[in-house]
Amino acid sequence: MNEEIGAHNLWHVPILGEVHSDTVMTTWVVMAVVLVFLAWVGASYRSPRVGRTQTVLEGVVDYVSDTVHGALGPSGEPFIPFFLGVFIFIFALNQFGAFPLKVFGFPIGGSPTADINTTLALSLMVWFTIQITGIRRFGLGYFMHLTKPFVAVTPLNILDELLRPITLAARLFFNIFIGELLPVVVASIIIAKVSIGSFNLSLAAAVVPFFVQFFNLIVGTIQAFVFTLLGIVYMSLNLSEEH
Repeated sequence: MNEEIGAHNLWHVPILGEVHSDTVMTTWVVMAVVLVFLAWVGASYRSPRVGRTQTVLEGVVDYVSDTVHGALGPSGEPFIPFFLGVFIFIFALNQFGAFPLKVFGFPIGGSPTADINTTLALSLMVWFTIQITGIRRFGLGYFMHLTKPFVAVTPLNILDELLRPITLAARLFFNIFIGELLPVVVASIIIAKVSIGSFNLSLAAAVVPFFVQFFNLIVGTIQAFVFTLLGIVYMSLNLSEEH
């Protein structure tokens, strides 16, 4: 099995230039899967029976709602659907890498969040939502938060504000990219038939993929929570009533 790490199929789009077609198409597929899944869950409420899927999803809704309320108070109510959508979408993007579709020649596959273009777009979406909301709520006085706690730190606050989407994107990207890199490394060890003395490392590594996939499931879930939580925290810091 030969797989080039970080390689992407390309579309050559006028003005935009080279676009990672596999990332784009995989993202579309994930969006379709999420919409179908949510439609199925919504239809299940027609039955008086409460299923496990409903219970888990309601737990996620309650967690995001409580977090938004705790950070933003009643004024954060309109943002609950937004952050809930962010969490569910990123969770689905993170987990899609468990399906090795590219290995079988499909033009899609991998986690779109293992592409820095995806994570940067998501972080910029959150960042611009915060900025636009702040301007609509406080006018140009919104930017006064950059001068606190005193004017001398304004340049540092501006730099921190501009770097937030970059650090948010990089954190998600590197965690998911490393998770996708691990199965390739393990597969290489298995194929190479590596032995250390009498210890057959390749044979021992044959059971590792199961643990790697479980590890990626946990990491993907945590990173979706972390991304969503940091977005809520950033919004809370910028939209506090102290403006």
